[in-house]
Amino acid sequence: MKVLVTGAGGQLGQDIVRLLENAGHQVLKSDRDSLDITDFSLCLELVQKLKPGAIIHCAAYTAVDQAENDIDTAYAVNAVGTRNMVLAAERVKAKFCYISTDYVFDGTNSSPYREYDNTNPQSVYGKSKRAGEILVQSLSSAFFIVRTSWLYGIHGHNFVYSMLKLGKEKPTLHVVNDQKGSPTYTVDLAAFLVQLIQTEKYGIYHASNLGECTWYEFARAIFEEALKILGENYAVQVEPCTTEEFPRPAPRPRNSVMDHMAIRTNGLQDLRPWRDALRAYLLEIKTNQGG
Repeated sequence: MKVLVTGAGGQLGQDIVRLLENAGHQVLKSDRDSLDITDFSLCLELVQKLKPGAIIHCAAYTAVDQAENDIDTAYAVNAVGTRNMVLAAERVKAKFCYISTDYVFDGTNSSPYREYDNTNPQSVYGKSKRAGEILVQSLSSAFFIVRTSWLYGIHGHNFVYSMLKLGKEKPTLHVVNDQKGSPTYTVDLAAFLVQLIQTEKYGIYHASNLGECTWYEFARAIFEEALKILGENYAVQVEPCTTEEFPRPAPRPRNSVMDHMAIRTNGLQDLRPWRDALRAYLLEIKTNQGG
């Protein structure tokens, strides 16, 4: 299949490109330097020229805190940019896969969120991504909306990377223990997306590594597994704290755990447990370091 990946230079995009190429697909790449997705004529020109069978739309404005004061840009990219790519996809009858987020929920549920639960985003980022979802649902005749959470991978700065760096620099780290979710390894999400776009099982999906933890529990696991896999003993003390003790401009969902009902009911291969994925990521780091 000929697949266009937007945001191909990003943390998730690079893993998607690699896995698609390994699976024998013809991969077409665009990033912010080669395509301004807020310009409809450019999107249409590119897609009509390339004629992909599917588009995986990773390009997004993801600076969650910055978005609170940069509202127009967040919506220009996440809503208008998504609309432009969907309309272009429709012209060539391409499947459209939109990467969305746990931030479309308010985080007040006591149980995991299902795909068709009501959304109620609290941040500008979450609202702009939800606007993108609505446009995809309204304008695409063959769409997948895939919500994910707590992404990390080898190609970007992320929570795991930050913990490993700060663990060497600071004696004590305070990490939020009242927000829970599911850490997601970009390689595993990319593998799911490659599987998904080859089907016609359209709709909304929740895709994250299985299981749940708080940020504090995730940090503890990172240092425990780093000792085993990287052979690095971090002397850092990890202390739990509350959201109120670590204020941020954009509100975070307290509960962003998502149920994978759509994956189960459509008979698709789910992602592995989050701790197994963390080990695989640390092994990838070790391999890249020549260990």
